[in-house]
Amino acid sequence: MKKLPALFALLCLGFFAAACFFQPSDTDSQNNDQPTAHIEIKGSDTMVNLTLAWTEAYRDDHPSVSISITGGGSGTGIAALLNNTVDIANASRRIREEEIAQARNLGIEPYEIIIARDAVAIIVNHDNPINYLTLQQISDIFAGKHHNWLELGGADRPIVRASRESNSGTHMYFLEEVLRLGDPNSKLLFDPNTLLLPSSEGIIAEVRDNPNAIGYDGLGYVTPDVKVVGIGLSPEGPFIWPSIETVNQETYPISRDLYAYTNGEPQDATKFFLEWVLSEPGQEIVKELGFVSITP
Repeated sequence: MKKLPALFALLCLGFFAAACFFQPSDTDSQNNDQPTAHIEIKGSDTMVNLTLAWTEAYRDDHPSVSISITGGGSGTGIAALLNNTVDIANASRRIREEEIAQARNLGIEPYEIIIARDAVAIIVNHDNPINYLTLQQISDIFAGKHHNWLELGGADRPIVRASRESNSGTHMYFLEEVLRLGDPNSKLLFDPNTLLLPSSEGIIAEVRDNPNAIGYDGLGYVTPDVKVVGIGLSPEGPFIWPSIETVNQETYPISRDLYAYTNGEPQDATKFFLEWVLSEPGQEIVKELGFVSITP
């Protein structure tokens, strides 16, 4: 799998079914640095709002380019890349080796670009007295080893687990890095009673409205309606809360890169757009939406 060249690096969305389409008007002037073009983007629901914001800002200076954006999850985006039906596949997890092999069998060469970073926040209802948990406790909760908050020092209430659906890159990241604690040999699975929800907003709503619920969400989607829990590697702590600072300092233990994949090195309008995403204006939008910029 190719990596982003150093020079290019230095230059360095729940909307799962419907596509958002940006079409230049007939009166828009042509931009001289790139041709009239259309860019098709599909994939991570975590990245839909961020990609929409990028697109709106980019179109102001590049009216000759139309961009359509569809969510559906990281798996959907990568499948579209393999089918050669998108220009950019957004993914909140890294493409797997078996997906790379499948792509190459189909004549597709996945090209990876890290375009932002994110923290996965653990969230509970504000009525829940729990303020922090260890990674092991979170793993045990979602694996079904704990069924009552009383077991964790909370109230005598049943635990309701809220997760993204299995096609979500956030779901797969959480499964591999939190539930299985990064152990590639682990076979742990989500408790079968876990609520599988189709969007980040859905998880926020469930936790906001259900005093028994616990869920996880990208930092850019967390609202004041829910309580963010501090995370520790051991019962003694320290316990770290997700933020831009703790992600950049690499002290928050549940953080990840966000990816764009193209078929081979991006060309023409797709190349110009991704270079802009990695530039200062694009990365400022990353910060504004609560994600973490890849530049200092």
